[in-house]
Amino acid sequence: MSRQRKIFSALFGAVGIVTAVFCVSGCSAGEKEEEKIQIEIVQYKPEAVKAFEMLEKKFNATHDKIELKIDSPNDAMTILKTRFIREDYPEIIGIGGDINYSNFLDADMLMDISDYEGLKYIKDSYLRTAKELEFVPKEGVYAVPYMANAAGVLYNRDIFEEHGWTIPTTLDAFYQLCDEIHAAGIQPLYFGFKDTWTCLAPWNAICVDLVPSDICSQVNAGTATFADAYRQVAEVTKSLLSYAQPDPFAYSYNDACTAFARGQSAMFVIGSYAVPQIQSVNPDIRIDSFVFPASNVAEENLLNSGNDLQWSVMAGSEQKEAIYEVLDFLLKDENIQTYLDDQSAVPCKVGDFELPSILDGMRSYIEKDKMADYQDHHYPTEMAADAMIQTFLMDDSADAVDKFLKRFDAEWVRYNRDLIKKVQQFYAAETAVGETETAVKKAGAEKKETEEGASV
Repeated sequence: MSRQRKIFSALFGAVGIVTAVFCVSGCSAGEKEEEKIQIEIVQYKPEAVKAFEMLEKKFNATHDKIELKIDSPNDAMTILKTRFIREDYPEIIGIGGDINYSNFLDADMLMDISDYEGLKYIKDSYLRTAKELEFVPKEGVYAVPYMANAAGVLYNRDIFEEHGWTIPTTLDAFYQLCDEIHAAGIQPLYFGFKDTWTCLAPWNAICVDLVPSDICSQVNAGTATFADAYRQVAEVTKSLLSYAQPDPFAYSYNDACTAFARGQSAMFVIGSYAVPQIQSVNPDIRIDSFVFPASNVAEENLLNSGNDLQWSVMAGSEQKEAIYEVLDFLLKDENIQTYLDDQSAVPCKVGDFELPSILDGMRSYIEKDKMADYQDHHYPTEMAADAMIQTFLMDDSADAVDKFLKRFDAEWVRYNRDLIKKVQQFYAAETAVGETETAVKKAGAEKKETEEGASV
């Protein structure tokens, strides 16, 4: 029950006499206005508050038995965690597909919604992304992926068209393009690595092409190491510095957006989320994008795209039918388009949606569902992977890659020790069960064979 309903229930008893008087004077005997089911959503994207205000108003105008309230606070995750401590739960939460979702799921706070019919309309890659965020495999489905974003390379259409440059589909072709841009007297890339989080933009876009999307789970299970998996990723990420402006660590994210907006570089390795900031500097800039081609086999390249907003139902919510009705409403094509128009996002639902022109170069990957999640969605915040990558990129020593990879593995164990133990115990138990079942089947087969032999 939502907080609003609890308050209503408390007040109802206190004003019962007054209510009775009004019923006698204004209602016929036995008549009583049906109480609406109240569904509260708390979602973590305050920048989308206008879109959700429109959707809330539209829902309430078209539904007589359910009242929807959508809260879009500035610090939603802090507010949600505080409310969880007080056991004051909304019915639905809208959060990103990242480590916070993994932690909520691990704490058994979310409802299994595998019976929700709307899931069949969600693209497989985004459903798979949500499953890969489980620390240990769980039966069921716990999120409805709603909106995604995309990361790769933004480029200036005017500069590219003026010089006749084509979009690269392999790593070697990308390097060749950077050389051509440099030869033309134009800065190929611009970075804002002073802000450590921006170091994750190229890192994530390169990872999706070169490592399995579930590599973090493999490391936790003890079947892989980052030293092996991330070597080429580290090498390619570092190679981009030769095409960057001098001392990219002296410039912030805002500096990089401003420089790209003013035409000081032809390309910017970042996500689509940077476009509003760029356009605030230069509204007339013509931007397109392409998938970072980290592999020399074009078919192996994937779009870096993750669940930017997904819906989860809190475990124990009593109004499942009404909650599903709200989710159905949010998943209607026209309502998804409302969000897309407001936020320039990527829909997780299959459908013929109008995407922003900045995603033209990524459209085929989106339509073919060739996408994989951001690696950092699996990284614990305390590990500060972005700062580790920045330190590595600033290291000019001959063994920089080796030192970085060794540190990454060590820090991973340090900040995931309990999780690694839990995951490996899970798989050890699964193995033991499997071996027992195999032994039982073998014994049964041998017994049957013996009995058949005796009867002959």
